[in-house]
Amino acid sequence: MSAIRINKIHYPVTTLGFGRRVGIWVQGCSLGCGGCLSRDTWGVAAGHRWEITALLAEVSRYLELGCDGITISGGEPFEQAGPLGELLPELRKLVGPDRDLLCYSGLSYRVLCKEHAHLLSHLDALIPEPFRARASPGGIWRGSSNQPLIPLSTLGQARYLGQAPESAPKAIQVAVSRSEVFFIGIPQPGDLQELERKLADKGIRFGGVSWRA
Repeated sequence: MSAIRINKIHYPVTTLGFGRRVGIWVQGCSLGCGGCLSRDTWGVAAGHRWEITALLAEVSRYLELGCDGITISGGEPFEQAGPLGELLPELRKLVGPDRDLLCYSGLSYRVLCKEHAHLLSHLDALIPEPFRARASPGGIWRGSSNQPLIPLSTLGQARYLGQAPESAPKAIQVAVSRSEVFFIGIPQPGDLQELERKLADKGIRFGGVSWRA
């Protein structure tokens, strides 16, 4: 198996899909959506090179702790279509029938269906289309309203249309890894800037932040 460029892996993720999840953020994105909050995932030479076999072993370790699925984001996952084509079938085997695979992409659904249909066949749900900062906010798991949540399987239909709390307020999850503090989720416009101001009032100042990288 080949390798894939990864920005980070985290468990549990509770703000990007149904339940408690393993989050995988790929590294590298040429789309450069204005207002993107994860600009640290853009550079193709940043992040870490993971052998897919090692990545699968890491995911398996988290799955043993109990989770509801895996979310793949980025970065732009489909810009590493070759490695993704090796990774997704193996993840499909790992999660089994009761845990879902959800993937975010800044590419249009039309392009994904035309160029990557074989990859979509392994997913349970997809959130495509570029983030548009000037559009109205999307639902709980979507950045902007132009980004649909598309179920691709029976499980995806049940979880993301049957149980999706689209009217629920958005949440931001705070996580710590080594010397970094990072946020996971889809904030409302201005949330992170307001958080930065309030922390500054307490004498806590951010260093480098991904939404201004």
